[in-house]
Formats: sequence, C-alpha cells, structure tokens
Amino acid sequence: MTLRGAKPAGIDDEGRAALAVREMFDSIAPRYDLLNHLLSSNVDRLWWWRAARRFKDVLADPDAAILDVCCGTGDMTMALLRRRPSGARPILAIDFARAMLSRGARKFGARGAVAVEADALHLPLPTASLDLIATAFGFRNLANYEAGLREFHRALKPGGQLGILEFSTPSGFIGKIYSFYFLRVLPAVGRMICGKEGPYNYLPNSVGNFPRPAEMLELMRAAGYEECSWQPYTFGIAGLYTATRGAVA
Repeated sequence: MTLRGAKPAGIDDEGRAALAVREMFDSIAPRYDLLNHLLSSNVDRLWWWRAARRFKDVLADPDAAILDVCCGTGDMTMALLRRRPSGARPILAIDFARAMLSRGARKFGARGAVAVEADALHLPLPTASLDLIATAFGFRNLANYEAGLREFHRALKPGGQLGILEFSTPSGFIGKIYSFYFLRVLPAVGRMICGKEGPYNYLPNSVGNFPRPAEMLELMRAAGYEECSWQPYTFGIAGLYTATRGAVA
C-alpha cells in the first residue's frame, strides 16, 4: 500500500513535508482562530462539543490519562476540559507548531491542561500509558497517516480509545456547494485576511487528498484498532472516527 500523508505543493519527502506544514501553521497562528470561526460560521464549535461528548465517560474519570494531539490553538482541548471533573489529572496538549501551541496554552494553561511541544509521530510518552487520544483537524496534516495511527496505538493502553475529528468531502448537491466554497471562496477569504497565498490553498487540497471514510477505517484496522467507526457531522462536511485499542497488547 502506498504510504499516505500530508504533501504540501511540490514536496514529496516526509521530512520536508512535516517541516513545511509546521512553518505554515506557525505563520498563520495569529489569525488562525478568527479564520476558523469565520470560515465555518462557528459550526466548528459544535463539532468539538459533539466529539468531546462522545468520550464523556472516560473524561469523567479523574484519573484518566488523556492526550489532545495536534492540539493547535487548543479549542478541542477546551472542549475536553469542560467535561473533566474538578481536580482531575491534567490533559496533555501536544503540537509541533510552537506559535500555535503558545496561543493554545494561553487558553487552557490555567484550566487543567499542560502544553507539550512534540511531534505526533514521535510522542514523548511511555507505551500503553493513555486512556484517550483525541485530535481535531490535525491528523490530516501528518506526513504519514499509517505511522501516526501506529504511534497512537503504541501510546494507548489496552482498551484505550481514539477519536479523530476530521474534514470529509460530502456527496451530492451539498458536495457541489461545499466544493465551490472550499476551492474558491475559502482560499480567497483566507488570503485576504491572512495575507498569505499558500495556507488556504493547502487546506482544500489536504482535505481532497485525505482518505475517504471507508479507506480511513481500513487504515485504522490495519494498525490494530478494533470497533472502528465514523460518525458524519453536518452533512458529512466533517466526521468523527473512533476506535479502541484491543484489550490484548
């Protein structure tokens, strides 16, 4: 199987792709939240809330070890924290883009989460140490999807849960409207506000190149996960992939 991962325009090497993605997100960090909420009409807030609700049971356990990986500016981290009891074990929030992580830490630093600058493909965590790994709109930017799934699997405890919230490409009439918006409107607005050409051309391309739900579920199963499923959100514009690491390591 051909390895899949984020590939910014003109880059085929995994190492260079990861560096380009990190530099791109660092460059747009100051405007990232504004553009996200504007371009999604704030529907992204509902997606984070729904994803966190899916894991309410593990989040309610004060001793659960929880990681938000590719946390960006921390909106998913905040959604997870809202379901944590008082005095619970801190959530780890990891990202390799320092400017994004710094902005996230300002949101969640005093709310019960710890910011860690690290690469999602090389988590600085012991094997079988986490009860939940969640990621929102960051998995798509990994240079190697299979390696990311394997690394998450390594870090999860047997029985631990995985949640990947990602964009998708809806079909039918909604899909046509979505494609026009994503390919024409979004890059233009992003360029106008951000003042940069590349990042908001990269976004629709990265979504278009991301595995479709059926293929993504196969990648998850191949990495050793069980109970793999996908729940579409908002006509399939986004969706939550969930899975469990088997009880036997």
